[in-house]
Amino acid sequence: MVLTEAETAIVRALWRKMGDNVGVYTTEALERTFAAFPSTKTYFPHFNLRPGSAQVKAHGKKVAAALTQAVAHLDNVPGALSALSDLHAHRLRVDPVNFQLLAHCLLVTLARHYPGDFSPTMHASLDKFLSHVNSVLVSKYR
Repeated sequence: MVLTEAETAIVRALWRKMGDNVGVYTTEALERTFAAFPSTKTYFPHFNLRPGSAQVKAHGKKVAAALTQAVAHLDNVPGALSALSDLHAHRLRVDPVNFQLLAHCLLVTLARHYPGDFSPTMHASLDKFLSHVNSVLVSKYR
């Protein structure tokens, strides 16, 4: 799944606009995921999963770094996220549906923080981007 030139521009523009707040939004999306889909907590038995915890913030920053890397390498997301895909498929064995749940919660979070920018076109572009990231992350499960 390749993003069009227009979709790529939309995703990159939003990432630039978010700047240093990407980690804040991914952390909020993680917290939202844990609250809305409690089964996702099973992969973090050693974490303090309360909103605002240092461990959730640290993991939110990791998610932000991975997504930022994907945005920086939209022409080769599989290459950019190959090691992360291996980690989740072979070592952590995360159920692939959890990536979709987090992506949904990230869309909700971004719509909340950027209501004026979150047009149907942006929504569709971000959804396509996150679907592509999800596909890459689950590719090693096969």
